[in-house]
Amino acid sequence: MTAPAPAGGSSRLDKVSTLMLARVVYAFNWYNVGAVLPLIGTHLDATTPELGIVVSSFLIGAAVFQLVAGFAVLRWGARNVAILALFLMGAFTTASAFSPNWIVLSVLRFGAGAGAAFFFAPALSLVTSMYPTGSQGPIIGVYNAGFSIGSGIGLLGGAFIGVVFGWPYALLLGGIALLACGVVAVGVLRPAPPRPTHRPIPELWRAALPILRSRALWTLAIATAGLWAAYVLAAQYFVQYSVTVHPSWSIAIAAGIPTVMILFEIPGGPIGGLLGERARDMRRVLFVWGALAGAMFFLIPFLGYLELFGLFAFLGFADGVLFAILYLLPIRFPETRGEHLTLGLAMLNAIQIFLGSALALGFAFIADAYGYTVAWAFTGVIALLPLPLLIGFGRRHVGLAAPAIPTPVTGAAVPRPVRPE
Repeated sequence: MTAPAPAGGSSRLDKVSTLMLARVVYAFNWYNVGAVLPLIGTHLDATTPELGIVVSSFLIGAAVFQLVAGFAVLRWGARNVAILALFLMGAFTTASAFSPNWIVLSVLRFGAGAGAAFFFAPALSLVTSMYPTGSQGPIIGVYNAGFSIGSGIGLLGGAFIGVVFGWPYALLLGGIALLACGVVAVGVLRPAPPRPTHRPIPELWRAALPILRSRALWTLAIATAGLWAAYVLAAQYFVQYSVTVHPSWSIAIAAGIPTVMILFEIPGGPIGGLLGERARDMRRVLFVWGALAGAMFFLIPFLGYLELFGLFAFLGFADGVLFAILYLLPIRFPETRGEHLTLGLAMLNAIQIFLGSALALGFAFIADAYGYTVAWAFTGVIALLPLPLLIGFGRRHVGLAAPAIPTPVTGAAVPRPVRPE
C-alpha cells in the first residue's frame, strides 16, 4: 500500500513516480549521444578517438562530482541536491546541441556529467528512504529499471531522431525534458521537516571519514568497475562498431541490439533485488553473474546480428541483477547507515566511473589502433579481472539486515548496522 500523504503534501507514490520519471529522462541523456556518434563524427569531422573523448568527458564529469554531491547532501539535503542536478544536467545538455565542434561538445558533456553526479546518489537515497528494510532490494531493482527504460529510449529513439532530424535534436530534446522534470520535482518533492542542518565543513569532513576510508566500499567499487565499464562500452560504442565493421547492417539493427540489452535489464533489476534480499552472502551472487556476463563480451566480434540479439538479451538481464545487488549492498554496510548512505553510494559510483571512464577511453584507442576484435577482448578482460576482489570485505557487510532505525534527516526507515558474525 502507498503511504498516506501528509496534509498539503505529496504521497509516496507521487514522489517515487516523480523520481522514476526523472531517472528515465536522466538515463536518456546518458545514451542518446552513443546512438548518434556516427552522425556526430561525420558532422563535426571527429575521429574514433575524438568521439571516445566526447563519451569519456561525460563519464569523467559524473565521476569528479560524485563525492561533492555526497557532501552537498549532508549540508543541504538529498531533495535539494537532486532537484539542482536536474536543472544543471538539463542546461548543459541543451547547450550541447549547439556545439560547433567536438571539443566544445566534450566540454559541455563534462558539465552534463557533473549534473548527473548530483542526481544519482541523492535520488537513490530518497527512494530507498521511503521503504522499510526487507523491501528495499526490489525497489532498487525497479529504480534501476527506470534507467534501463530511459537508456533504451535514448539508444533507439536517439538514433531515430538523429537520422530524421539531425543529431543536435536528440540532445536538445533530452535537455528540455530534464528541465521539465526539475520543474515537476520542485512541486512534488516538497521539503519535509526537520530541514537539513547547515553544518560547517570540518564537521562534515569528520563525519565522512569512516565512509571515505571504508575498505568494503573501495573493494566493492574496484571489483565491479570493469563490469561497469564493459556495459557502458556495449551500450555506447556498439552502434559505432556496427557501422564500422558491418556497414551492411541498417541503423535499426545497429541500435536495436544494445536496446535489447537494455530492455532485458528491466526484469533483471527487480529479480536481482529479490535475490539480494534473500541471499546470505551477496558476494557470491555478484561473482557468479559477473563472471558469466564478463565472458560474453569476448564473443561479440564473432557473432552475427541474430546471435547478438540473444547475447545482448542475456547481458541485459545479468546487468539488472548485478546492479540491483551492487546498490543494495551499501545499505547494509555499518558505515553507510542513515544520512551517510548518499555519500557511500556517491563514493561507490565515483570510483567505478573514474576507473570505467579511463577504460572506456582505452577501448576507443585500442579499436582505432588494433581493431574491434582486440577491443572487445580487452572489454572481457577488464570485466573479469577484478571480480575476485569481492572476497576482500568481511561477512559482516553481507549478512541479513537487522530491524530498521530512523534517519536523522528524514525520519524514514533505514537498516541497523549488521553485527559482525
